[in-house]
Amino acid sequence: MFTKVLADLRARHKPRFMALEIWKYIGPGLLVTVGFIDPGNWASNVAAGAGFGYKLLWMVTLSTVMLIVLQHNAAHLGIATGLCLSEGATRHLPPWASRPLLGTAVLASVSTALAELLGGAIALRMIFGIPLWLGGLMVLALVSWMLFANSYKRLERAIIGFVSLIGLSFVFELAMVEVDWLRATAGWVVPSFPEGSIPVIMSVLGAVVMPHNLFLHSEVIQSRQWNLDNDEVIRHQLKYEFMDTLVSMIVGWGINSAMILLAASAFHTAGVQVTELEQAQSLLVPLVGGASAIVFAAALLLAGVASSVTAGMAGGAIFAGIFNEPYNIRDVHTRVGVGITLFVAYLLILVIPNPFQGLIVSQIVLSIQLPFTVLLQLYLTSSKKVMGKWANDRSTTVLLAAIAAVVIGLNIMLLVDILGS
Repeated sequence: MFTKVLADLRARHKPRFMALEIWKYIGPGLLVTVGFIDPGNWASNVAAGAGFGYKLLWMVTLSTVMLIVLQHNAAHLGIATGLCLSEGATRHLPPWASRPLLGTAVLASVSTALAELLGGAIALRMIFGIPLWLGGLMVLALVSWMLFANSYKRLERAIIGFVSLIGLSFVFELAMVEVDWLRATAGWVVPSFPEGSIPVIMSVLGAVVMPHNLFLHSEVIQSRQWNLDNDEVIRHQLKYEFMDTLVSMIVGWGINSAMILLAASAFHTAGVQVTELEQAQSLLVPLVGGASAIVFAAALLLAGVASSVTAGMAGGAIFAGIFNEPYNIRDVHTRVGVGITLFVAYLLILVIPNPFQGLIVSQIVLSIQLPFTVLLQLYLTSSKKVMGKWANDRSTTVLLAAIAAVVIGLNIMLLVDILGS
């Protein structure tokens, strides 16, 4: 009798995975996608398209493939253990190792937020002529309200809306220029290294995997609190999470590609060199039209706000994990982590001499910290002590190690290039 009741209960709690079930899983991947289309990516993509036309589109394809594998692996940890990367480090590493590592991860979130708030402020200056300090403060106020007053679900919906609007903005932009789709198709799949392109290639590929995104994905996915005792639930959750990651990263691939396509079609064909986002926006007016310039700035603003939200969430999750707690905006440790991430980032904007210098500083910090996060993830997800039966198999570990080596190597090259310039 007891066995029958237990079986009935399990059947009642058994998830139904039907055709439309995947839509319940869409969300975490799109939060990560925002980091893939942040203002830093905009600058690199515009420089790639304006300087080299369609020839560097392949780097968006390669970076997306690497991102899919690493982000799915980070989510794998959250699904199988119920822990995010930060909690996993606290539980499975000695304090002398976990505390400094997670401290650098918080600094990486601050550095990320610096670039994101700066991007939003630059967009407000493009549209309304608002000074950077005031624009940054306005973005900070909006982002703080979104984080402290909203739940995960509301934030997911807001981010999905932002990503959708950014995507539609670039559909509008591309409709206003003539794209050579034959050359673009070749650019997506054929690696090319034009003279002088290595720094741009490194800046995009080397910075595509951002430390805070790996922490964020593992946190957001485990926050859904699936039944960890049911292997079928975990197996299905892993499958649908991969679909969420795949779809979301393809969306990011499309938006990043659109940035290069726009710059290649509008600037490269006209022989115009572009090195800054404000320059790109001003040059769109005579080449494409005033509406295009306004849409460009509005999309940048959406990207800056959305990516600032996810940077704040990541900082809160990492700081809470130091105290072996999950992200919870009502908890003091999460609130302190969010506050440190956003407010310190804004203060840095006030003291850094110019926006370009701010982006350089943020890239240096991310380049230094990334190897520690990637190696932490590899250790945790490959450990049977941590993951049990869900630990990476040998082939997955080798693949992840190879990708990690490429990403880390590119970041080191990028760091050396930045410091040497």
